Amino acid sequence: MSSSTSRLAALAAGVALSLAAAGDVAAQSAPLSAQESDPRVMGWMQGFPPPEDKIITQPDSVYFSFPRLRWSVCHLREFLPTEEISRGLGAPVPLEYLPPAEFADMRQAIDALTFTPIGGDAPMTWDESLYANYTDGMLILHRGRVVYERYFGCLEDDGKHAIMSMTKSVTGLLAEIMVAEGALDDGLLVRDVIPEIGDSAFATATVRQVMDMTTGVQYSEDYSDPNADIWLYSAAASPLPKPEGYEGPNGYWEYLQQVRPDGNHGDAFHYKTINSDMLGWIISRVSGQSVTELASERLWRRMGAEQDAYQTVDGKGVPFAGGGITAGLRDLGRLGQLMLNGGVINGERLFPAAVVEKIRAGGDPAKFAGFATIPNGSYTSQWWVFHNDHGAFAARGVHGQTIYVDPTAEMVLVRVASYPRAQNGFIDPTSLPAYQAVAEFLMAR
Repeated sequence: MSSSTSRLAALAAGVALSLAAAGDVAAQSAPLSAQESDPRVMGWMQGFPPPEDKIITQPDSVYFSFPRLRWSVCHLREFLPTEEISRGLGAPVPLEYLPPAEFADMRQAIDALTFTPIGGDAPMTWDESLYANYTDGMLILHRGRVVYERYFGCLEDDGKHAIMSMTKSVTGLLAEIMVAEGALDDGLLVRDVIPEIGDSAFATATVRQVMDMTTGVQYSEDYSDPNADIWLYSAAASPLPKPEGYEGPNGYWEYLQQVRPDGNHGDAFHYKTINSDMLGWIISRVSGQSVTELASERLWRRMGAEQDAYQTVDGKGVPFAGGGITAGLRDLGRLGQLMLNGGVINGERLFPAAVVEKIRAGGDPAKFAGFATIPNGSYTSQWWVFHNDHGAFAARGVHGQTIYVDPTAEMVLVRVASYPRAQNGFIDPTSLPAYQAVAEFLMAR
């Protein structure tokens, strides 16, 4: 490794330490509560100009550390270059809401619902769980109508929020659409689609193994480890100019070309973001369009979206297919409703029903391990499948992002959040039983 590469790796490791430290402090030493860390209470970026100690700026060890994180998740475009996911020029299709009086009663009833957190013995109310999970936005649709909607922190109804790894599910959905329509053969080897992948470990994986994250590739995504591969990947993907003498990969796709093997393809599920960017490259090559163009053409322009979304890009303009989207809460609700309806929204079929059928069926649970809060789950097409009594499945992202689809309850729940620690394992105990409580309440009506 050259000295320049070492310096960049050290910088990335410094970022990792800052983020990990923020998370550890949050978990171990009574972090600021959701109310105390509210960006408006903290005074971040308020005033013209803001006070020096209230300015949030680069590097990411600053803007993505708690409590600054709670402002930054609504403002990523101010830190990183992005590419638009256009909703087009047509008028949005409004979501249907309960009548005002009924909507107010419904909010009061849902807020008062109680449940017992996983591993806990004391009940918690739905309203309490929203603050415990540092919720920034919550939307619930039941039988196609909005029955609950609230905004907190940095987010208002006309704002947008980073959805982190829910981006993966958008990428996976686009790939599954292409498979169902015959445009993409998921049995092909990656090297058959992307010859430039060379002797990378991805070369001998199938497209389906990439879609389901059952590849045998060397990549550590432990955010608490400053030497994890995620930080070298982040350094390669950084849109900032590389330092003089830098000899490492430049951009997502160059990094993918040098990934080494670790285990056998198809043996087990391993959650590794590089699979999503490999999949983004595959569907872009086959379609001749970027993932942002595909998301616009197949989803945002056709589902009645009310806001454009945007997606961060690397230094070569390649969208981050594994985690770069920022979008509006209601548009995420439309996406969830599209999944609940098996590809239909506003009376129009956007893609074959087989797409959602494949996702709902899930992957092989025998290959899925290590996620204590989803003990019987699986993962396929970049979606999480719970295999519970309600047949629930979800898009999920760090710091508490989710689109939770419950077909039995005919419910779509969308939460965006800025929980101090990244991994969803810290937030699931007070989230998953809360979702189930709401689903059962709505079914009882």
